[in-house]
Amino acid sequence: MNERYSRQILFPPVGKKGQSALAESHVLIVGAGALGTASAEGLVRSGIGTMTIVDRDYVEFSNLQRQQLYTEHDAKMHVPKAAAAKKRLQEINHEVTIHALIEDAGVELLRPLFRKANIVIDATDNFETRMVMNDLSLETNTPWIYGACVSSQGMYMTILPGKTPCLSCVFTSVPVGGLTCDTAGIISPAVQMVSAYQQTEALKYLTGHEEQMERKFVTFDLWQSSSFKMDVSRTKQESCPSCGTHRTYPYLDEQRKKTAILCGRDTIQIISKDLENLSFQHVKERLSSICEVEVNDFLIHIRYERHRIVCFKGGRVLIHGTNDERVANSLLARLLGI
Repeated sequence: MNERYSRQILFPPVGKKGQSALAESHVLIVGAGALGTASAEGLVRSGIGTMTIVDRDYVEFSNLQRQQLYTEHDAKMHVPKAAAAKKRLQEINHEVTIHALIEDAGVELLRPLFRKANIVIDATDNFETRMVMNDLSLETNTPWIYGACVSSQGMYMTILPGKTPCLSCVFTSVPVGGLTCDTAGIISPAVQMVSAYQQTEALKYLTGHEEQMERKFVTFDLWQSSSFKMDVSRTKQESCPSCGTHRTYPYLDEQRKKTAILCGRDTIQIISKDLENLSFQHVKERLSSICEVEVNDFLIHIRYERHRIVCFKGGRVLIHGTNDERVANSLLARLLGI
């Protein structure tokens, strides 16, 4: 214990005992964008012992408005977000052990990380990864805190395996084609609000105050000055394939999403079960203001920046203009939320 944490120790629910517990804790943050950087900085300043950050992307100038750990130099040099975050966080608190993984957050990468972590914070940009996290949470009995924000809106929910409904109970299927930061924009205060809730829930759990954790699904709109807490206790389903009595953990099936590089075509093909029911007309309405979008009876064709994205009925997508799977998956997350 030192002067660094003295004001936090004065807060009775933390105290010296809680501060010691934080120093022994390991937090996993999946995603190093807006929510990830805010939560990472707050928890590193709080004195947790170990943090692991996973992110597949690099810093861009459009990130700087809300992703607080990054600088113009990071954006100019296209520094991977996980690496840039680690560098800055170590400057903030050298006492914290920080692991930075510049990787796609797939099942095989995340499973051992969930087993090592005391709690996991969701800072991803797509529901597919969140559903993987949800199943891993239940498989490994590791609590996690869902969080999302877009425009001036935000939401969060704490998942305690065996004690609360899981994300699959609330969202019985992956929402596809909804609003994203790239399609609807975002203001930084919405990020800070969601992250503040996520950090607080993590601090409650890590300092031994699980009984104080929020059990409801919380949403808010800062621009409209509105907020709502939804009681989700009745959504818990015995038939849920993720947390029910006969669990199959469907999102841990590596065959759920297949990615292939089409040789010589500068194209990635992705086949995903979560895209099978994609509404072409809905996507066109969402994206027409930022992309060139064409729809016919068989497919939707999207021109975005230097890429062409073609979605076929049945869940098959071609991303033209890249041979990098990370770029292809990032584009799907930015435009379709998956």
